[in-house]
Amino acid sequence: MLILAIDTALEACAAAVLDTGTSKVVASESLAMKRGHAEALMPLIARVMKESGLPFASLDRIAVTNGPGSFTGLRVGLSAARGIALAAGKPVVGITTLSAYAAPVVSETGEQPVISAIDARHDQVYFQVVSGNGGSLIRPRVAPIVEALAASRFGAPHLVGNAAHILAERWPAQAAPPFKVESHPAPDISWVAWLGAAVSPNTAPARPYYLRAPEAKPAQGLQRDQPQHNTAAS
Repeated sequence: MLILAIDTALEACAAAVLDTGTSKVVASESLAMKRGHAEALMPLIARVMKESGLPFASLDRIAVTNGPGSFTGLRVGLSAARGIALAAGKPVVGITTLSAYAAPVVSETGEQPVISAIDARHDQVYFQVVSGNGGSLIRPRVAPIVEALAASRFGAPHLVGNAAHILAERWPAQAAPPFKVESHPAPDISWVAWLGAAVSPNTAPARPYYLRAPEAKPAQGLQRDQPQHNTAAS
């Protein structure tokens, strides 16, 4: 299966082509950025597709991050993914950033729980908790940081996500310390692709799932890359 993965949800503009048959990422590019995704994405996708040597028609599926993340960034990525999928006649799937963060550290033999956390500002985080083998312990939600810290009851966790360091700095003194802390501004695009191959278009639609309303809606004439935050997750 050939997967084109796209991520503009957080502080990166990224795309990759994965060939699951060879278990290789054929082409990939990720640019660190807090804004400007709208202008950067399509040229970046064009470069990745050129590097892969594949036409869009040869793709089997498009995968795109659908939140939590930047309100504007999510719209850019989702619109691009839907447009490419429609033009190429291919299915498109949505992957949560929380799942993409957790995927690299989840395994069948994993022992430590995994807490994925994304900064929601105002002393809140978007987070989810899974067992070491990927079983759900706490479903995705937006909550005060203190609520996320209560997940220390599951044992020494692997903290991932752009708010991993925030949780680590405030980790309860009486709890077992985090097993490992990995704080990255955006998930690894290759894992967005792998998750895109694993899910079904029927159960992972390419649309945001809102946990709360956006803090602000873009006014008419507002620049498309104005940073605003949305709370989509699934």
